[in-house]
Amino acid sequence: MSFIYILGLAVALAMDCFAITIGLACGGRGLTVRQAVRMGAAFGGFQFIMPVIGWFAGDRALALIRNFDHWVAFGLLALIGGRMIWESRHGSEEEKACRPDQTQGPRLLVLALATSIDALAVGLSLGVVRAGILYPAVVIGATSFVLTLAGAKLGPVLGRLVGRRAELAGGLILIAIGAKILLGHISG
Repeated sequence: MSFIYILGLAVALAMDCFAITIGLACGGRGLTVRQAVRMGAAFGGFQFIMPVIGWFAGDRALALIRNFDHWVAFGLLALIGGRMIWESRHGSEEEKACRPDQTQGPRLLVLALATSIDALAVGLSLGVVRAGILYPAVVIGATSFVLTLAGAKLGPVLGRLVGRRAELAGGLILIAIGAKILLGHISG
């Protein structure tokens, strides 16, 4: 398997990480370096480990979740996005400053899981064609890490362009990504 093929696959898998990071970074004060690295590590780590799990688990594990994995990803992203939209409409600036950090704890794990479910299927498909997994998994994880950091840098720029509606836009982005995952599995 060529590096270009693996990189293309990695970029495709990392686009959700990139878009979610932009959505979170465009609201409020943006993301600190620590928050961006934490998100990159979580997204990159999940994007690395999920193909490995899929590769080792084989058809049985994927068969168990294939019928509803897209619903889980959509539900998680819609829930977080809906909460961001609600908070953009109802929260004062003081309340926004005191709200929980989206880049740590269970919230971050939910985002990382939701964005990496497709990587599980990729790992399974690599196992089916008897391709190695370690090299592709490293490229996928590293690409997700880098694109997450890029999204953290680009988010505040978009936030300044969008202004006060940045958090609303971020929530809509999360819901749109969830809808894309859902529609991609339903139509595909």
